[in-house]
Amino acid sequence: MAYSPRLKDVYEKDVRDSLQKEFEYGNVMEIPKLEKIVLNMGVGGAVNDTKKVKKAVEEMTKIAGQAPVTTRAKKSIAGFKVRENMPLGCKVTLRGNRMYEFLDRLIQVALPRVRDFRGVNDKSFDGRGNYALGLKEQLVFTEINYDDVDDIRGMDIIICTTAKTDKEAHALLSGFQMPFASKAGEK
Repeated sequence: MAYSPRLKDVYEKDVRDSLQKEFEYGNVMEIPKLEKIVLNMGVGGAVNDTKKVKKAVEEMTKIAGQAPVTTRAKKSIAGFKVRENMPLGCKVTLRGNRMYEFLDRLIQVALPRVRDFRGVNDKSFDGRGNYALGLKEQLVFTEINYDDVDDIRGMDIIICTTAKTDKEAHALLSGFQMPFASKAGEK
């Protein structure tokens, strides 16, 4: 039997049915689902030290479970000492089982480890059902060993869904127990 991530099972057993009832979809294909998760890490000190990008790539590989792509400057900017094609960061796109596993680790392990965590902002939707989230440090992930970290780096996490509205995407992510700040404030 093939392995299936916990959140994928949760989606198929509970979330999909509750979304169908809540929004009264006529077709099963209309029900929103996760499409992909994009992790992006910009490395500010990369202009002075290119080894920092290599370290960021190593850390991103540990966090995502797959090798990231190095992002490069599109054009030279003299004021920032950036030359065309200079490595400035890395990004990775997760789909399928890896995407569900990462989201599970983010919600269950990483977010509760954020200092002074009161929930994620529920206004960070883009109007088309996608959710963006920023982390100030990569240390919240258990895959990163504190002693091996030379620099604290933040990262952007973008969760792309097939939802057409922010309300549908909010309901989808709430079904995965995403800790939204508004829900914590209502209690």
